[in-house]
This record gives sequence, structure tokens and C-alpha cells, in this order.
Amino acid sequence: MRLRRSALFAAPIVLALTFTACAEQTDSADSADSTEAEESGAAAASCAPEDLPLEQAGVLTVATDSPAYEPWFSENDPSNGEGFESAVAYAVAEELGFTADQVTWVKQTFNTSYTPGDKKFDFDINQISITPERAAAVDFSSGYYAASQAVVTLKENAEQADSLDELKQLKLGAQTATTSLTAVREDVDPEQEPLVFEDSNQAKQALLNGQVDAIVQDLPTAFYMTSVELPEGVIAGQFAGSGDPEEFGLLLEKGSGLTECVDQAVRTLQDDGTLAELEQTWLSDVVDVPVLD
Repeated sequence: MRLRRSALFAAPIVLALTFTACAEQTDSADSADSTEAEESGAAAASCAPEDLPLEQAGVLTVATDSPAYEPWFSENDPSNGEGFESAVAYAVAEELGFTADQVTWVKQTFNTSYTPGDKKFDFDINQISITPERAAAVDFSSGYYAASQAVVTLKENAEQADSLDELKQLKLGAQTATTSLTAVREDVDPEQEPLVFEDSNQAKQALLNGQVDAIVQDLPTAFYMTSVELPEGVIAGQFAGSGDPEEFGLLLEKGSGLTECVDQAVRTLQDDGTLAELEQTWLSDVVDVPVLD
């Protein structure tokens, strides 16, 4: 398998992509000050590292939640470059011209990442689905992964959860403010109100305790959960959904001057096959799950 970025921590490649400059300069100092104020939050003049409007000068600040779960991260350490989203973050950093030691990680809880307002990071990567409601408050890059939602139940209950009609009769659970919870409510529309949890660990424990009959997770997390964390568990199936596939995007502050450059980096990684290679490396088990109907 070809891995163009087999060494994500190598010397940076600075993109030679330049965006058009902003308004023309004037001789008036007052006009210059006014122009600078008006251009606050506008796109960077170029995507060279020294031209990017960063949270910290010379450092790319990347956010995610804690704990950082497998298979998106490894050993709860986003900075080790292992796990799909950690690898994607460092590949984007490389495209922007940063080495690994110029990347720093900060904590941002999932359900506060897409609230309006100033951000203490350059971008957030945390399985955040691109939705119109969220995009009204924050910026997103192009999608770096197309996600499906899956149903996890205990093996002893698997026969009760292999169709949408059967799921309607079960007590279901999902993490708060996620598209997993949306899938429960819209794709299943269960007879009982679903239980809502702060994180997937709580959801998993509720399943083991019999508080719910099944939980809904994104498919790669469901695979890791049933193969490593929940040996009593099984994936009953995935939702087909409707329309375009749900996508995860890098999240930025609304109107961020980094958005165009980060988006171009993601598109480059998509076009040259890097995202597909990283997906194969870290998410290769996500295959052949039946679609629930």
C-alpha cells in the first residue's frame, strides 16, 4: 500500500497556494486602520505558515475531547500521531507547513465545540458531523470521513435488534448532542424516549447494566467497542440514512481566517489519496455490516 505520508513527522511541505490580497492600501493612516479592522477574520493572504492567523504564533493549536477514544486516537494521546483522527490532524498540519513539534493539543468537549463565540484553538477534530445548524455558528472544512451510524447490543439480544421495526420497541440510548442521537430519533423513532448519555463510556455501561437494550454509535467506534471494550456486544446493523452521507469536518471559529487554507489542505489530502490510505490503516475493519430496514 502506498503511503505518501508514511512519516507524518517529517520536514514540512509549504503549500505554494496564494489567495488574492485584500483591499488596496491607501495613504491615509486612518483608512489603513479602518481597513485592518474590517479585514479582521478575513481569509489569510496566503497559506504559508507565517501568514496564517493562528491562536499562538508559530504553533498550530488543535482541539479534541478527553478522553480521546479509539480508533480515532490511540492510548488517549492525540499527540502520538496514531489513530485515524490524530493521523489526519498531523497530515493537515503537514500540508499547512507545520512539523509535528509545532502542533499542540488542547481539550474541547464535544458538545461545546460548535457553540457560537471565540475559540481557543485553530481547528477541532472530534467526529463532528457537518450539519446546517452547526454551520450557522462555526466554520467547517470539507469532510474528511463519511460516517454511518450503527446499533450495538448484547449478543443475547441481537435477534431483537435486526430491523427498524424491532428497534422501535426497544429502549435505546446515545450520546448527547450527537448525530447518533439524531439517528435514533429520526431513523428509528422508538416508542420510548431514548436515554441520553454524556459520553460513550456511560452508554456502554448502561447497556451492560440493562438500562438500555441497544445503543447507537458511529460505525468505527461500534467496531472498536465490540471487539475490544465490550466482548459481550455485537453490531446489529447500520442505518442507511437518506440523502448525502453524513460527513465529519474540521471545526473552526466562525469567520476564521484559517478556514480556506484548512479546507484546501483537506481537499488536497482527499484528492491525492492520503485520507483513503489513513482510513484503510486505522479503520479497515469497517466493512460488511448489514443495513437495517
